[in-house]
Amino acid sequence: MPRATTPSSTEAVARSLPPARAVREPSAEPIITLKMLVERLRTYLGADAIAEVERAYAYAEAAHEGQMRRTGHPYITHPLAVAYILANMHMDHQTLMAALLHDVIEDTGVVKKTLRDRFGAEVADLVDGVSKLATIFQSRAEAQAENFQKMAMAMARDIRVILVKLADRLHNMRTIGALGAEKRVRIARETLDFYAPIANRLGMHELRVEFEDLGFAALYPMRAERIARAVKAARGNRRELVVQVEEALRDCLQREGLEATVVGREKHLYSIYSKMKQKRKSFSEIMDVFAFRIVVDKVDTCYRVLGAVHNLYKPVAGRFKDYIAIPKSNGYQSLHTTLFGMHGVPIEIQIRTHQMEAVANNGIAGHWLYKSDDEPAGTPVAGSHARARQWVKGLLELQQRAGDSMEFIENLKIDLFPDEVYVFTPRGRILELPQGASPVDFAYAVHTDIGNTCVACRIDRRLAPLSSQLASGQTVDIITAEDARPSPDWLSFVVTGKARSSIRHALKHQKVAESRALGRRLLNRSLANVHMSLQEIPEERVQAALDELGFACVEDLLEDIGLGNRMAYVIARKLTAADVGSEDDTVAVQPSGSLAIRGTEGMVVTYGKCCYPLPGDPIVGHISSGRGLVIHRETCRNLGDLRKKREEILQEVRWANQVQGEFSAELRLEVVPQKGVIAELAALITSLDASIEKINTEERNPRLSTVSIGLGVHDRVHLARIMRRLRALNSVIGLSRSKN
Repeated sequence: MPRATTPSSTEAVARSLPPARAVREPSAEPIITLKMLVERLRTYLGADAIAEVERAYAYAEAAHEGQMRRTGHPYITHPLAVAYILANMHMDHQTLMAALLHDVIEDTGVVKKTLRDRFGAEVADLVDGVSKLATIFQSRAEAQAENFQKMAMAMARDIRVILVKLADRLHNMRTIGALGAEKRVRIARETLDFYAPIANRLGMHELRVEFEDLGFAALYPMRAERIARAVKAARGNRRELVVQVEEALRDCLQREGLEATVVGREKHLYSIYSKMKQKRKSFSEIMDVFAFRIVVDKVDTCYRVLGAVHNLYKPVAGRFKDYIAIPKSNGYQSLHTTLFGMHGVPIEIQIRTHQMEAVANNGIAGHWLYKSDDEPAGTPVAGSHARARQWVKGLLELQQRAGDSMEFIENLKIDLFPDEVYVFTPRGRILELPQGASPVDFAYAVHTDIGNTCVACRIDRRLAPLSSQLASGQTVDIITAEDARPSPDWLSFVVTGKARSSIRHALKHQKVAESRALGRRLLNRSLANVHMSLQEIPEERVQAALDELGFACVEDLLEDIGLGNRMAYVIARKLTAADVGSEDDTVAVQPSGSLAIRGTEGMVVTYGKCCYPLPGDPIVGHISSGRGLVIHRETCRNLGDLRKKREEILQEVRWANQVQGEFSAELRLEVVPQKGVIAELAALITSLDASIEKINTEERNPRLSTVSIGLGVHDRVHLARIMRRLRALNSVIGLSRSKN
């Protein structure tokens, strides 16, 4: 059969493979019966527990009587199949009962209280956690987001909720061929986007692989079929070499007196497809790598096996990873190494113990599935279980900070794809962060308060930008300041859900506080014209105005004023009226009196990017709905239309005597294009205690270039000093400050 040779396109590779059926046949999934389930349970459960499971089955069968699945089978076959999947994980009898009853609340009208009375609170809570919400939402995306939020809360109470949900989705995916095309694509996409990553996050490798392959086949049936055929053909071509490598590894370990099981690892279809698509590799390039797993009895044997295989074949430099000493965030442990095998063929080796193998394949299910002979049934694998609970705890933190369910889902998606880096705190503690994480992500991973007060960082004892991308093995030291606050700019480079949600949460509260402070200043300034202040207004008059305007308290009214949604002088007229609701007897309140701008107002006072006002410039402000007070220079051309149309939104403002902060300005330079001129300009500007925000260069002709430089300065005097020094440079022909 032809082999794929074009690395640039997955579709091109697919076209080069044999033709496939356009529609995938419905899965011939075997029908699970109660007898099959009970036989499986007898291998690890007692008679009393099995009797409870049978009682739950009888109730579920009666509740679902008359209901049919799209496959044409009675509906009870689905809960039975879900319970059987969980029985293969050796789950306890309460989880199996919940699996049998998991659709009763949703599909039959039985309420949670009824289940609690019949089967106990534990089973009822599990079923309720798995059940979808009954509320009607505005969109399918919102419904999905709300369901995941509810499931996260239920998981926090009992981690078994997610296992029942994953088993439910797995059986639905196995029988997805019976659904219509549109629904099949939607469910497959949801499985690949959420359920497969959740299984991976919980360390359940076998479940993740099946989710990915089933989702891939449902979403892209032709691509899946063609890659499957190509894998089958390639397997035949590779069989002889695989056997040779496997025998060489076994002989090597036998000579060293090491007892181990050596097995070849097959790449699954979705993994091949993803690598072809993301790494732009051909099918043949991916299949040319041979993979083996070596399973031993104890940890120290893992390292002895590693030494033996490194003596057998040469290791590839930089391709060794020790996940035993530093486990992955989902509890996965193994030694990974890549070797140059016979004929230069690359060989990937994973070395782990039997317990690590159980945890790697089943993740948190290994909490119930794997135990040593001297442990009682149900003894947990502490590492995997603890990490799963830690992850769920993190989900709850995301949920509490998220503004709505859609924001929670956004943060969850970020958190579900962790290609980890491992970095150290100054005291040697190891933190796991996603690939591309910054020192700000690190700060929030240590503690939310450290992230909120972060101002700078040291990476390996050297000062570094907060936007730097961290690499494994680095030591990160965060520098904090008590009065520091998160910057909105951080949202452009943080990658963890916790950092993103914490920053948004802090900015939201910061904006509320600042808008209330600005609203109070604006209202008191308007009231000062009639020699009054907010404190002097009678309480009953204030309350009457709040009732009329629909506000619960004064702070909410001040926030609305500060955000620019209401005019301060209009509110002042209401508060000074003889009768609230009528402004006929209002004391004359004019929108006059200048407001002092200190430069520290934060998020509700912004400075126009059209004219770049600086302390010392004559300025005017205008109220912008939702943005607060926007400051412009008096000569700004953009104010012309505002003066004509809505004079009342303009505010008389002035600079305070003491102004703090950094303000943006823009310079336009005519320079002689020569080598190093941009570096010369940048060096001079930074030496004068100014920051460079942007530089744009436009070559007008071979003898003249125009350079626009955006920079941060303290005031007009500071800018004038910089302009004076720039004019002294030989390469600068002309210089001006951008006005509009």
